Amino acid sequence: MKKVQLSIYLDRGIFGSLEALAKRHSKPKSLVAEAAISSFLSPDDSDRREAAIAKRLDRIVRMLERLERNDSVTLETIALFVRFWLTSTPALPEQSSPAARAKGGERYDRFVEALGRRLSSGSTVLKEVSMESSDPGSTTPVTGDPGSH
Repeated sequence: MKKVQLSIYLDRGIFGSLEALAKRHSKPKSLVAEAAISSFLSPDDSDRREAAIAKRLDRIVRMLERLERNDSVTLETIALFVRFWLTSTPALPEQSSPAARAKGGERYDRFVEALGRRLSSGSTVLKEVSMESSDPGSTTPVTGDPGSH
């Protein structure tokens, strides 16, 4: 392939670097300059790295958005349960307080054990609710009112 001649002016420092690199690699200065110009004009590693980083960041953003959504569902579920429980559970008479505390302690211990089992098994209420609400044949209403179930 026939090459085209190009005359350029370089700063003395750049010319010195070009000359040193050509000498170190035992290549002609024109070949080193041609490779540098070619690299400058074509997409290089930094562009590919930037694209890969942008793709990873997009994936991370989607995961964070999903986590934020899951946290919102979780917090709303807990808030709804607490509000429903507080409005529907009558206060205990004063004389039953020690027995109620003991029973509450037992229930709490069972709750913590059940929570530990569910978390270690990977089964979550959020997954169950997602499956129920996305199942077109599901007859279970998914609403914000706990009294509607």
